[in-house]
Amino acid sequence: MSPDLRQRRAVLEHEWSRWVPRLSVAGARPGGSAALRHEVTESWARSLSSVDPGRDSAPATDGGPVHQRWTSSPLYRPVSGLAGELRSIAEDAGFVTAVTDESGTILWTCGGPAMRRRAERVNFAPGGRWDEQAMGTNALSLALRTGRPSSVFSAEHLVSALHGWVCYCAPVHGPDGRVLGVLDLSTTWDRSHPLAMSTVRTLVSTIEARLATEQPRPGPVRLACLGTEQAEREGRRMALRPRQLEILTLLALTPGGFPPDRLRAALYGDRPVTASTFKAEISHLRRALDGGIAARRYALTVPVSCDAADVLTALEQGDTDTALRLYGGPLLPRSEAPGIEEWRTRLEVAVREAVLASTRPEHALRYGERAPYDAEIHEHALRLLGPDDARRAIAAGRLTTAWRD
Repeated sequence: MSPDLRQRRAVLEHEWSRWVPRLSVAGARPGGSAALRHEVTESWARSLSSVDPGRDSAPATDGGPVHQRWTSSPLYRPVSGLAGELRSIAEDAGFVTAVTDESGTILWTCGGPAMRRRAERVNFAPGGRWDEQAMGTNALSLALRTGRPSSVFSAEHLVSALHGWVCYCAPVHGPDGRVLGVLDLSTTWDRSHPLAMSTVRTLVSTIEARLATEQPRPGPVRLACLGTEQAEREGRRMALRPRQLEILTLLALTPGGFPPDRLRAALYGDRPVTASTFKAEISHLRRALDGGIAARRYALTVPVSCDAADVLTALEQGDTDTALRLYGGPLLPRSEAPGIEEWRTRLEVAVREAVLASTRPEHALRYGERAPYDAEIHEHALRLLGPDDARRAIAAGRLTTAWRD
């Protein structure tokens, strides 16, 4: 390690201790210092209104599943094409590599085990928010703010938990000039090297060149699997066999994907099915999705919206109205695949329990239309309906039918 690096870090630690407490006082402005860059002290001053310098990690995003955001990002394809090179650079040089979206949320990372563990401790990982308002002064936030490459060394970071880091990054611009995200190389401060910035610039230039020549991506797939069985893309029904619809449904409901043996078991259970038959179904679906299934661990790499997943999201948010509106019936009603049967039961139980927990009679009445023999649902509706409510006749009639059967 260079003595100059050690000296630089010591000076910056001193300046951080000197200025950050002062800038926390309302109305204070950063003063001049030969050791501190103006853009760093200005960022400190902005950041302190929302970020505690003593926080230990980046907050998590609340903007939806990160895997889906990544696979639908315009950076997904060009970065995936460079993934081998990015991993090699990160692992050989002791870096962790990250790609963010335009908001500063990390969508993808790679690196050796030691650096990834270190990064995960501060949530420098998919889902972590690294914009200035969330995590203060860092290279990612400066690059997003300025639209230019940026590096931040040791105690230039506002958050003290990052003082052991050095980060190099550059924004990635789309063909229209819009910033789509940032590519970052980060490592420990003692491995700081000027060539890291030129490496980042070169990689970003490659990504931008691929963006400029990339063909327009097909539209997202819409999968309807509640009470029906079909998938559409850009208004056209996709020619998928029942088994492929089962695979698509399982992958849409499991964003993290499956090891091949687990997906095979979810489809066939104990039935004797050859590996070639299973792989042929996967290959056909992959072609239909323009390659949109990862190879080693089967997972979707293209955006797929699914009514069953939307029902689960609505239930997680306590939105029983939306869940009932979207719940069109059992999941893939003709399927006997063990994984589908498991999800079918899970969905039916979740919707039913939400209805029984609701204090709104219209929820029980609506669900009761699809559950004519569920006496408990009809009794629940009657308990919630006022004595003069004309809808009591509907619930009472359904209850009588349920009792007879």
